[in-house]
Parts: sequence; C-alpha cells; structure tokens
Amino acid sequence: MFKAKVSSARKPYDRTAAKRAVRISLGISAVFFLIEAIGGWLTNSLALLADAGHVLTDVGALGMTLLAFWFAARPVSPARTYGYFRAEVLAALANGLSVWLVAAFILLQAYRRLMDPPEVLSGPMVVIAFLGLLANLAAALVLYGSSKESLNVRAAFVNVATDAVQSVGVIIAGFLMLFFGWYITDPVVSVIIAVLITYSGGRIVLQATHVLLEGTPAGIDVVGLQDALRQAPGVRAVHDLHTWSITSGYNAMSAHVTLKDEVSHEEEQGVLSHLREVATTQYGIGHVTIQLESGSMAGEEDHEPATGRAKDSR
Repeated sequence: MFKAKVSSARKPYDRTAAKRAVRISLGISAVFFLIEAIGGWLTNSLALLADAGHVLTDVGALGMTLLAFWFAARPVSPARTYGYFRAEVLAALANGLSVWLVAAFILLQAYRRLMDPPEVLSGPMVVIAFLGLLANLAAALVLYGSSKESLNVRAAFVNVATDAVQSVGVIIAGFLMLFFGWYITDPVVSVIIAVLITYSGGRIVLQATHVLLEGTPAGIDVVGLQDALRQAPGVRAVHDLHTWSITSGYNAMSAHVTLKDEVSHEEEQGVLSHLREVATTQYGIGHVTIQLESGSMAGEEDHEPATGRAKDSR
C-alpha cells in the first residue's frame, strides 16, 4: 500500500571526480598565469595583464575550492552537526567577491590609459592571448562536468569560461593594434573584461547568498513536492514544509504531515517510509525530516505550527 513509485533517480554528487577536475584546472591556470603576467608586462598590454589578473583569481578560486573540499570532508561534531559542508558555499562567496576587486583595479588602470593610450607590442600579445584561450578552454572542459553539481566548482568554471571569452577579446584587440595601430583598443577591451568579471562574480555571489539565506534549492518545485506528499496513501494534509541547501548537491527538507484517522499506529512507519522515498527519489533531497501528526487538522494553514507524535525519518 505504501510502496513508493520511483520516477527518476538522481546520481549522487561525485566529490572525488570534482576534486580531481579542480586540481587539473588549478595546474593549468597557475602555469598560464605566469606566462600571461610576464607577457603582459613585456608587451605593455593592459588587456593581457587584466586577463592575467582574472586568471590569478581563478588560481585563488580553485585553491579555495580544494580547501573547501577538505573542510567539507571533516567529520561532524556536537558543535557542528552538519559538519563543514557550508565551507564550500563560503568559498564560492569569497571567490565572487574577490573578482570584483580585480575588476575595480582594471577599470582604474583602463581610465588612465584611455587618456593617453601607450604603444603595445601587438604581435607577441596576440600569440600569448591565443595560448591563453587554449588553456582556458582546456581548464573549462575539465571543470564542466562537476560544475553541474557543485556551486563551488561552478564558481571556478564560470571564472575560467569567462577568461576564455576575454582571451578572444584580447586577440581581437591585438590584431586591431597590429594592423591599424589602434592602441586605444587595449584599454577598451580591458573595460569590457572588467564588466564581464563583475557580472560573473555577481552571479556567484547571488547564488551563494541564496544558499546561505536557506532559499529553496534550484530545481525543486515546492508546490509539486507538497502535492506529491499530500497524495501519498494515508495522508490528510502537509504543512510547515521547508526546503533548503546545506551545500551543493545536498538538499534538506522538513515538514509536518497530518495522517488520516484510519491510519493505525502500526502503519505509520510505512507512511513515513513512503514519504521519505518520494522526497529522496523524485526530488533528490538527501536529508528528510518529517513529523507525523494524528487527528483532524482541517482548516489549518500551512504556516501554522502543530504538535503531535513525532517521527524523524533521518
């Protein structure tokens, strides 16, 4: 009677694969940061230095991502019953905020150069920017799979992908300076890069803040979830339903469920198991807490608290 129907199963978040991808991307970004920074200084290209600055934030972001993975793997304790999972979200927030500082520095330097554009060694600049494009594409490709599951990895992926777009802009600016002598394109492209950095950082900041404020996880339809629980055999009503993310790929929910009068004490565990499987299998929620209540709850609003015999499905 209470057997749950499996509609779709979500694959668990593979942190081992994510850490491996981050390590590889960190190596690629670190090596190319040195190449691009030295190249930007030698060619006197602000656009190239700006791109190197963003690559440096990638290195920092990837390093913090690995550190966050280490914290998240630490065991739970009486003082931290959820462990250190939120360290990943905090790292993503720090990553997003850090790129804004880089963007501000680039805009300041670009303003100065717009007043008096200096000459740039365009040929070497184009070569270095093209190599940067290849490096960024390689790093983005490595991170792409894990970016779908982890907000922290997604932050690093967005940074690397944005770098790839920036490299295209630097290449175009290099050709314009090489063939037409339009040196003003160097600070102009730098401004565009700064805007892209600001936008990409802003998206990550908003997503991380949403998690920290315990907003509804992306991809979870709360109304649909509540309806699915209400339609379970033996259930009269569902109220005080809350969903949130503990960290990327680890969602949680709590709810009060009022049972029908005909449900016996012996049948409660079957109802609870069914509700838990609906939440975990159909909605990918890993931490489910449900309080069962008996008696008529007719007319009670969803936001009102209730008491009754409690059963935790964890």
